[in-house]
Amino acid sequence: MYVVNNKEYTCAITIAQDIFNDRWKLCIIWHLLEGEKRYKDLFESVGEITQKTLTSKLRELEEKHLISRQIFPEIPPKVVYALTPIGEKLRPILNEMFDWGIDYVQEHGTLKDGVVCEPKFSSKIDK
Repeated sequence: MYVVNNKEYTCAITIAQDIFNDRWKLCIIWHLLEGEKRYKDLFESVGEITQKTLTSKLRELEEKHLISRQIFPEIPPKVVYALTPIGEKLRPILNEMFDWGIDYVQEHGTLKDGVVCEPKFSSKIDK
């Protein structure tokens, strides 16, 4: 039995499913693989997300200790988001997921202009 934040799990996969239970969290982490980003930069990078949803997902990722939020005492306030060490461990997993997605598109779809997630960290950059 696994216990995380007083919640019991019978399988480690269900822990990951519980954390990444929507379409935005992995995309946010993908863009943070480049390095720390301000809210505005994340909002522009992720695309198609509302500010309310981005704020909510950033809070959830911070609560799960996958990202950190640093506030600088400036006017206007500067807030920077970055991956934590446990969030950084997702890098090879996301690279593999990206590669798998490219393979899937090549076999079952088509690639059109307007790609939001650029292959910045993947071994399949040339595809």
